[in-house]
Amino acid sequence: MNKRKKATIHDIASKLGITASTVSRALNNHPRISDATKKLVTKTAKDINYQPNNIAAALRNGKSRLIGIIVPTANRNFFSSVVRGIEEIANQLNYKVIISQSYENYEQEVQIVDTLLSARVDGIIMSIGKNTEDFDHLERIVDKSIPLVLFDRITDDVEVNQVVIDDYMGAYKSVEHLIENGYKRIAHFTNPRKINIYSERLRGYIDALHNHGIPFDKKLIIESNMQLEDGQRSVLKMLDEGLDFDAIFSSSDYAAMGALQMLKEKNINVPEQVGLVGFGNEPFTSFTTPSLTTVDQVSIPMGNVAAELFFELLKADPKKYVPQKTVLKPELIIRESSARKVAQPLNK
Repeated sequence: MNKRKKATIHDIASKLGITASTVSRALNNHPRISDATKKLVTKTAKDINYQPNNIAAALRNGKSRLIGIIVPTANRNFFSSVVRGIEEIANQLNYKVIISQSYENYEQEVQIVDTLLSARVDGIIMSIGKNTEDFDHLERIVDKSIPLVLFDRITDDVEVNQVVIDDYMGAYKSVEHLIENGYKRIAHFTNPRKINIYSERLRGYIDALHNHGIPFDKKLIIESNMQLEDGQRSVLKMLDEGLDFDAIFSSSDYAAMGALQMLKEKNINVPEQVGLVGFGNEPFTSFTTPSLTTVDQVSIPMGNVAAELFFELLKADPKKYVPQKTVLKPELIIRESSARKVAQPLNK
């Protein structure tokens, strides 16, 4: 069976009795083409199912008007909101985005970068996966003078534009809040990988304890992949080992949610016996019982800033451009899980 021939601008031109160059200009919104012709060309293109060849167009004019976005996963409110923030700016400038997920897999992340480069995207905005420790694929983007902006999960090993929140301050305020509510044995759930966001949150946790005269206990640092089931296992680990704790500051809302589930299962009252603070302000945090105190990561503004830096870099001379790091201020959202009224001993 013969495959149906793909429609071209020549087919549109033939139907309308105009030149292919006029069709091309109309499709690219050229100011010298009348609105009536643009509407007619657009309607005909739709009628014959014309699909523009972005790669060919990029080869001709050097611009594909496409931005590659790489996120660890798109089903997290944080990442989807950042993408929304990027699109708000991109759409205003007639740019479209290609969204890819690495699923925290390093090899997948490398393949996505290669695919986006082959697709001739004008640049890439991305958040590094948890398992990424080698950054040759990022250096490859930079070496090609293709704009690259990192957000949230970043690395200082590659000199590019970065957009983050003040993870240190978000953690510091979270732990300080717990201390002000009478908690003294505060566990910290973190990720073992050397990712900037987790090291900064750990630093904020330690400094908050130190500045309020509370000794740091390494046993209360619990490492995991920070998923819901990890939060459950982390609470079980602390209980099984007989660790003395009266609060948990988790670097992930998902691990915090798992912790809440396990504490309930063990009939441990939150917040009276154990206070709980997460990180991320995922939508479910306001619907749990008790509702979960968390840190909002200002995700849409983060996407806006990442896109603005991208377009600034796109117009700049890459040899003279000095990469920027933008640090946004997080917000502690105080809810029921950390508002202890009467302290109760934790029965082990």
